[in-house]
This record gives sequence, structure tokens and C-alpha cells, in this order.
Amino acid sequence: MNTAAHFTRRRLLQTGVSATAVLGAHALPVRAQPTPWPNKPIRIVVPYAAGQGADVLMRLVGHELSMSLNQSIVVENRAGAGGNIGVAAAARSPADGYTFVLGTNATHAANEFLFGSLGFSPATDFDAVAMLGLLPMVICTSAPDLPANGVAELIALARARPNTLNVGLPSTTANVVFAQFVKSARAPLFGVKYKSSGQALTDVLGGQIPLAIDTVTAARPQITSGKLRALGITSLKASEMLPGVKPVSEQGVPGFDVVAWDALFAPRGTPPDIVHKLAEHIQRALQQPDTRRRMLDIGVEPLFMNPTQLDAFVRSERPKWGEVIRAADIRID
Repeated sequence: MNTAAHFTRRRLLQTGVSATAVLGAHALPVRAQPTPWPNKPIRIVVPYAAGQGADVLMRLVGHELSMSLNQSIVVENRAGAGGNIGVAAAARSPADGYTFVLGTNATHAANEFLFGSLGFSPATDFDAVAMLGLLPMVICTSAPDLPANGVAELIALARARPNTLNVGLPSTTANVVFAQFVKSARAPLFGVKYKSSGQALTDVLGGQIPLAIDTVTAARPQITSGKLRALGITSLKASEMLPGVKPVSEQGVPGFDVVAWDALFAPRGTPPDIVHKLAEHIQRALQQPDTRRRMLDIGVEPLFMNPTQLDAFVRSERPKWGEVIRAADIRID
């Protein structure tokens, strides 16, 4: 044996360290670095049918996200029970940053007061990611003999003729808007429930009922053509979707603000850095002029809120919707 090698081996043995251990120290595996997010397709559950407004919005925003994240965005439609089925499925999904859900004023604010069981908790099963936009409602009429060109005149007319002016209500949101308006404005109108916007607006246009409350998306074509007159919009501020139409809040009902909304949520426990990164990409998407224009075209007013802002907003919305639903005894038929 080489004298130097023999000396080294003897010193190692004397110190109680084996040559194998020394050699092994140089062979320790290097700790793998985490793979940057996202490294596989992202799934976004839309709890409504394909082709509905929420689905169209999510596919529009999803397209922008897929380009900015350089990753596929898979929109999965899981409709049923007013959105509850899809949201419940998302709540049970892994909180790994690869599943999100499009939540609405229905799924995350109103439904818990309308259904006996949701299959999830909107308050504890999700982390807020970002607000996408608002969907204002509009009070409209086609009655040529209705001397109401604005909300103040409508209120005066309702008080003069209590419970004789019928208002078509094609959705739960329309029912909530109506109940809050009757209460806040002290305007005794009579609500008539419909199963769809098409049915309600057909009856208004045909003269069967004088008024309707519906989404801007549904009513705008008839308003633009002059067949319907818009009396007021239900958002706190005027909307560029209906230029010249004043908010209800500026027509004798201060503070009136009842709108539908769409936002993105993640299963509770999703890594905060992923949540904030996705929120930043959503903010950039909503700032794109083409995206804004296309959202307005489908009746959604772009509005970004970051995770903290959205969480606070939803916490305030839940009791607001609940109070109106309970007071008006609104139920799912």
C-alpha cells in the first residue's frame, strides 16, 4: 500500500471516521428545487351551463390568463342547484393551486339563505382570489302610458297606485333587487316571478306587464332599439354599459346598490403566493382594452379586487343578501 494512503486511512480510523463516510459525504443528493407554478394545466370550475354569462366571462378571462401564464386554462362546467353542485365539487378539490372556481353573488352570498344545504361553506371552504366584475340590473318599461321617465316618478306613481304596477322578475337576483327597492324607496310595487328573461321581457314588450327588472345584458338590445325605456340602474354609480341612465341611488334612493358579481375563489389552504400571483395576472387581464370591451359587450363591468379586498367585500355581501331574502321571504321554487 502506498505510504501516504496508509497514513490517511490510519488517521481516519483513529478519529473514528470511516473512509466510506468521508466519500459518502461528497455523494449526498442535492435537494430538488420546487418547480415553478404553474407547470400543468389549471382547472377553473364554472358552476353554470356552457354558454351562460358566467361561462362566457370565464372563458374570455381564461384565454388572457393562459397567454400570460403560458399554461392551459381548462374551464369545467358543473351546473345544477343554483351553482351549488359545481362549487361543492371545487371545495373538495386539492388546494394545490391547480383548481379554482368562479363564484357569484348567488353561490357565495345568497344561496345559503335560499337552500337548506349547500354541500359547502362559502365562509370557510374558500380563499378569495380576485373580483372579475359587476353585473348591474336595470329597471325598465315599455308602457307608453306609464308617465315615468325615471325612478323618482316611478316611486310617486307606485305610492299613488299601491300594488297595481306589476314588475317582471326573471331571477333570484331580480327578486332581491325588487325587494330591496320596494323597502328602501317605500314604493308598493307588485312582483311577478318569471322563469327566464325572455319570458319577462316578452310580456313587458307585449303590454302584459308594465315593468321588469333584469340584467343589462338581457335588456340592453331592447333599450338600444327604443322598445324599452331604462328608468334606473342598480349599481351605486352610472355604468358605461348604459350611457345616460342614472343609478337608482341618484334618483331618490340614496345608497341603493344591489348588483350581481363574478369572482374567482380557491379551495381553502391554497398557497398564498399562488393566490396572489394569479390575482396579479387577473388584474393585468382586466386592464387590457380588448378584454374590457368584450366584457362590457356581454354585460359585465370590469372591476378588480385583490384577495384582501374581495374577502372583505364578500363578508359584507353575505349578510346584506341574507337580510333581504329573509325579510322578503324569497324562496327557490
